[in-house]
Amino acid sequence: MPNRPARLLVVDDDEPVRRLFSHTLAEIGYGVRSAGDGFSALLEIHQEAPDILLSDLNMPGISGFELLSEVRRCFPSIQTIAMSASFSGNEVPSGVAADAFYEKGSSMGALVQ
Repeated sequence: MPNRPARLLVVDDDEPVRRLFSHTLAEIGYGVRSAGDGFSALLEIHQEAPDILLSDLNMPGISGFELLSEVRRCFPSIQTIAMSASFSGNEVPSGVAADAFYEKGSSMGALVQ
């Protein structure tokens, strides 16, 4: 099987942020789809599971906390990255079902790592 770029799903209710992350990650070679909320993200995942889910934590409706928990339970093979401006550092906040954490506003290099 030929190598293919990792498939990412970017989930954020802030459209400019979602577009920025999607564009930047696509430019460095990832296959990127996006969703504006947790419900839309679950629909996207059911259509085609990504390799990596990058989700904001604070969203209306299905929050990122709930989305990540559901993905962890139903799709354990998807690597998950939580992101938020409400937490700092690079450690996954307590109670967040994610493999990694990205502090919004920090460098995009930190996210890629």
